[in-house]
Amino acid sequence: MHPHSPDENPAPQPVDSPRPRSVDPRRLRADDLRYLLAVSRTGRLVTAADALGVDHTTVSRRIAALEKSLGLRLIERGPDGWTLTDVGRAVSENGRVIEEAINRVVDTVAGQDSPSLHGAVRVSAPDGFGTAFATPALVRVRRQHPQLQVELITATRQLALRPSGFDLALVIGVPSTIHLVTEHLTDYTLALYACDDYLTRYGRPQTVAELRAHPLIFYIESMLQVGDLDIERHLPAMTPAFSSTNIFAQLEATQQGAGIGVLPAFLAQRTQLHRLLADEVDIRLPITLAVRREAVTHPAVRAVWTALRQEVAERAAELIPE
Repeated sequence: MHPHSPDENPAPQPVDSPRPRSVDPRRLRADDLRYLLAVSRTGRLVTAADALGVDHTTVSRRIAALEKSLGLRLIERGPDGWTLTDVGRAVSENGRVIEEAINRVVDTVAGQDSPSLHGAVRVSAPDGFGTAFATPALVRVRRQHPQLQVELITATRQLALRPSGFDLALVIGVPSTIHLVTEHLTDYTLALYACDDYLTRYGRPQTVAELRAHPLIFYIESMLQVGDLDIERHLPAMTPAFSSTNIFAQLEATQQGAGIGVLPAFLAQRTQLHRLLADEVDIRLPITLAVRREAVTHPAVRAVWTALRQEVAERAAELIPE
């Protein structure tokens, strides 16, 4: 982060008291909880400020005031931005009640009989699965709730021990952290694919042993953050000749004939690529849906959760083709 980035400006000052103390409720500003909730969702002061329609110094100042009133530290800087402390997560959840009450007022003024979903929901997902499955699910939710703002962050990585910056996350493998409610969403297939031009020039490998004579396309091993994608687990003693952190770059390289790609079936099936050694190489990996504990009961989060389940159920054949 640039040293003069707004998020580097003085943040809420640390509070020395390690234990809760008697708090005068008259000193608390209920609206400050909304500021804390916004930071819990985004992990960034500037992004939280944009969502609330204020500047980042206001967010910092209001959270500092809330920490001072409570006598407790609520947020702290992490490797990926600001993260909430354990007590901060518990406190921020109360902001949802205030947010929902404001949204109900908006609906009442607008003359809506049934409540609609407002606010923002942020989803984190691997780039391939996020594009192919999370995006249609989020579009489905937006059609039903046009006042809802949805955000999709795509990155193939593990979740931090103190996750922040999202409401729901889709991850490859099974995350282990007490701060998340997790659900096995689906499995998907990784397989070998090559284009016509490559097979014409170099031939089709008939065995896994012959595969070692061909250039492989996969993730950059030294930058891989997901253990389940370690190529050594699935194709021992093989090193990719063309590597990328982005699955769509891998897909394009395979289509351009740079080698044999180890690709998700749900992406490769959309192309003219040919699957190779289907009986010998059929890698199954789990996709886990993870929700921050304080977000589980939020109506918008539940709506997105349901839409993701529905999208996966309706398109199961794409994930594990026969």
